[in-house]
Amino acid sequence: MGGAVDLHSHSTASDGTLTPRELVREAVRHGVRVLAVTDHDSTEGLAEAIDEAARHPPLQIVPGLEINCDVERGEIHVLGYYVEYEAAWFRDFLREQRVERRARVTRIAARLAELGMPIDPGEVLTLAKEGSAGRPHVARVMVKHGYVKSVREAFDKYLRAGGPANVPRKRLTPVEAVATIRRAHGVPVFAHPGLADHDEMIPELVRAGLMGIESWYPEHSASQTADYLALCRRHDLVATGGSDYHGPQAGRTNPPGSPAVPMSAFDELKARAAHARASVPLASDSGHPR
Repeated sequence: MGGAVDLHSHSTASDGTLTPRELVREAVRHGVRVLAVTDHDSTEGLAEAIDEAARHPPLQIVPGLEINCDVERGEIHVLGYYVEYEAAWFRDFLREQRVERRARVTRIAARLAELGMPIDPGEVLTLAKEGSAGRPHVARVMVKHGYVKSVREAFDKYLRAGGPANVPRKRLTPVEAVATIRRAHGVPVFAHPGLADHDEMIPELVRAGLMGIESWYPEHSASQTADYLALCRRHDLVATGGSDYHGPQAGRTNPPGSPAVPMSAFDELKARAAHARASVPLASDSGHPR
């Protein structure tokens, strides 16, 4: 069923505008039958999403998250599926990531003040509530103050990688993100590689334990999708895809379930997850990912 699988979405547990329950109901409204909730540096919305999905059979929730990594000339995001997200060490890791996100908001606010666009970091953190604070929250505050007309404009002019108001986060490499997800017995997937423009890193990430590439994505061209599907075949990776839906007020127009992702992608992801759970951890629970 076209549009029935969506392996990339966000709730208010990070930078989405819908609560996990609202996100699930919106997915159901669009005919989605498999939904991955992949909040940035957070799995706090999963319990609520899973509970709500139980009211809407046959919808299934795929537990996931998304980890952002700064690299030279931009960013690489790594999706993680079926991680053992209740493990104490993993919860500590995500908590540290969210603390850094909040500190980064303060650094971005200082940079915006230098550019003549002062904002109160507290206003951004209030907007984020208990979720993972990030640049989308900053962008929404910028819109509120009239500095820009849209979230997209805020990113294009100021907050994008290399933009005048962007500041680096605490360094976490894509290889480390992959290793962390593998340590949690999850499936690491290179998110929207067409936006990252760092395909040259794929072989290195595969050696580090990468298990998939997000091939179907709203901003990928048909030729990019074909290229990433070919890379998946070449490296024996699972091809995934999703809408990257952030809610109706997030400055994006594509609804849940777009673009269409085949059910076979979900079936293969489950198979890779079973393999990941059976694999030997990359590091002991008391150590750090290699």
